[in-house]
Amino acid sequence: MTAPLVTTLYGKLLGAEEEGVKVWRGIPFAAPPVGKLRFRAPQPPQPWDSVREALSFSPVSHQPVSTSSTRFGGTSPDYSEDCLYLNVWSPAEAGESLPVMVWIHGGTFVTGAGSQPMFDGTRMARNGKVVLVTINYRLGPFGFVHMSPFGSEFASNAGLLDQIAALKWVQGNISAFGGDPQRVTVFGESAGSMSIAALLAMPAAQGLFAGAIMESGAGQTLQPEQGQEIAAALLAELGLTPGSDLEVLDNLPAEQILEAAARMTYKLSGEALSMFFQPVIEPMTVPADPAEAIAGGSAQGIPLLIGTNLHEGNLFFREERPGESFEQSLKALEMLMGIDDLAELAVDYPKSWEGQAELLTDLFFWGSSIAFAETQSAAAPVWMYRFDWTVQGHPLLEKAVHGAEILYVFGNLHLLKQYGLTVTPDMQKLSETMQKTWTAFAHRGDPSIPGLEWPPYRADSRATVIFDGETQVVLDPDAEKRRRLFSAQANWPKVFSEKTGE
Repeated sequence: MTAPLVTTLYGKLLGAEEEGVKVWRGIPFAAPPVGKLRFRAPQPPQPWDSVREALSFSPVSHQPVSTSSTRFGGTSPDYSEDCLYLNVWSPAEAGESLPVMVWIHGGTFVTGAGSQPMFDGTRMARNGKVVLVTINYRLGPFGFVHMSPFGSEFASNAGLLDQIAALKWVQGNISAFGGDPQRVTVFGESAGSMSIAALLAMPAAQGLFAGAIMESGAGQTLQPEQGQEIAAALLAELGLTPGSDLEVLDNLPAEQILEAAARMTYKLSGEALSMFFQPVIEPMTVPADPAEAIAGGSAQGIPLLIGTNLHEGNLFFREERPGESFEQSLKALEMLMGIDDLAELAVDYPKSWEGQAELLTDLFFWGSSIAFAETQSAAAPVWMYRFDWTVQGHPLLEKAVHGAEILYVFGNLHLLKQYGLTVTPDMQKLSETMQKTWTAFAHRGDPSIPGLEWPPYRADSRATVIFDGETQVVLDPDAEKRRRLFSAQANWPKVFSEKTGE
């Protein structure tokens, strides 16, 4: 078997062939963002002359060290600022130019990597006849601090700019791997999905992809003044002020910045839900809130597949939190969503951790995704889904929690053994259905497959595919709850009330 060798714009890459798929790991798509490039926009990678082996995953972005045995498959990766690498899987017998799917991982903008075992692209590339790409991007204080107010040399939304750099690399190089740069679909979950919402609003991302799949996350941004306050608080933890000579930031140890970010986060939020590191509205990168930009036509012609899981919030609320009341949790959610008062809506929910989980699911995930779907449906076809599959009696997966669909989409069900589960025929069938619809969308811009005719989402029908033991199309699921959800929206962002009222 001959190892796959490709020629990119930057040099030759030697990959491997595994299980009927060619794979290249650890490909640089930008220069290491260190020293003078820390807190700056990404720069192109340096070319190389000899053949470069692309057999191992790169280091991952600096982040809190994983204490979970599942995030990196029980291993401990290398953490480094030199993290701007991607990975490519391509069917060994590709033949014609294939559609490309670029995965943007989640992790609340502070954790994760394209090399996580659950994102292994082998089965999706082989079964779906697609070229699959996973990427890293800068996280936490390195990727999402609003630095541009403190000097023109600094960039805000650096993590999003990294994603754009990866998509530009795909446009220039993916044909060498058997991919069609005109048929690129971005897909992601949680913060990855929120990143896609931002990309749909960013002028610099226009033309870099032809379709989008958003799993469990709609638009989420900070206002400029919020971002600037958070940046100033981080600088204060480092013993600096906005008026200081900030060149010192180029040489501080990365660990010192991480420790300062952790202290700042705890001081500002304690144990409450918070997302201090996330996209910020900023003229040079994200000039408007994604929902407003979409309503203004920024994503004209981009078909969208979007959905949520039935019990998203149960990943975050699994038991009563000592010392935290329902009212305190409600205030944290108001801060998270930038909504002044949720009291009118909250009366319909139990004042318990179960009620907290349900409210988080309905408002932060489901309601915002409906609003996003309806807004984009004026500019392009949109399809909506909901993932309902549960495992009876399992301590975590007895609910369709946030992130539970990922292994089914990628076809990596063997990793369920980490949760003490054996894969059943019903699980395998569900995975095959989800993977076929996702890759059908990449091929044709429509997720319908034989045996599942999937109508587009429109306000007059609200067709939604429910992925469960029996996958089916349901019109306007939980209609009464949806009506209640959007009747209490007087002080919600204007674009929500315009697009979701009846």
